[in-house]
Amino acid sequence: MAFALLSPAFEDGGTIPRTFTCDGEDVSPALTWRDPPAGVRSFALIMDDPDAPVGTWVHWVVYDLPPELRELPERVPPGERLPFGGAHGRNSWGRLAYGGPCPPGGTHRYVFRLYALDSVLGLALGASKEDVLRAMQGRTLGEATLTGRYGR
Repeated sequence: MAFALLSPAFEDGGTIPRTFTCDGEDVSPALTWRDPPAGVRSFALIMDDPDAPVGTWVHWVVYDLPPELRELPERVPPGERLPFGGAHGRNSWGRLAYGGPCPPGGTHRYVFRLYALDSVLGLALGASKEDVLRAMQGRTLGEATLTGRYGR
């Protein structure tokens, strides 16, 4: 099997339910993953909207997730540290939290990327997407993606 990222809330390429958007409860969907590469020491997750009119909009940044973890529950709470290990980075709204799809118009793609890493990044709390990507250079063992769509 290949390293894969899934959600019980929507299929890859499918519509993200309203609950997980700014038009609903704006809570994170549950995510699960399977078959990470050997040697994983941590995971990082980035969710962004490449269709945003101002350029890619970052909705969620999580890093230093424990290597034994295989899921994120629905409604991951905001804050610097996650209750099951790892840390939130800062999204484009400047929050240490998930920020759901909220397109100004039309249908946008929302890409969740889970990275399997050969080390813990050890970044300061509240790191940006750019900080995480820079720290991951040369440390990525694998990447799994899940894309959802949402429109208004």
